[in-house]
Amino acid sequence: MPPTRPVKSPQFLFNGKAQFLQGSRVKELFRTNDAVLLSYVDAILSEAGVSHVIMDGNMSIMEGSLGVLPRRMMVAEDEFTQACRILKDADLDHVVTQD
Repeated sequence: MPPTRPVKSPQFLFNGKAQFLQGSRVKELFRTNDAVLLSYVDAILSEAGVSHVIMDGNMSIMEGSLGVLPRRMMVAEDEFTQACRILKDADLDHVVTQD
């Protein structure tokens, strides 16, 4: 059995750039099956410079591309309030996941 190596911080794709989130956390902004909504929010968050990632996007392979499993829009925890404000300005505050 080969020796194990320590696991480094998780790597995420934020705004098209790979970054290590050393000690950072992400928070769910919302979840949806609506690919158009995801694309739109992705564009406005990118334009505003908010660090975000769409999770579970590759689950379509498992579900047969039916769009049954919701995708999650995650943002850096310290930018969550800013992301919520941006969605409110775009009249999309109703999609934000309530804690």
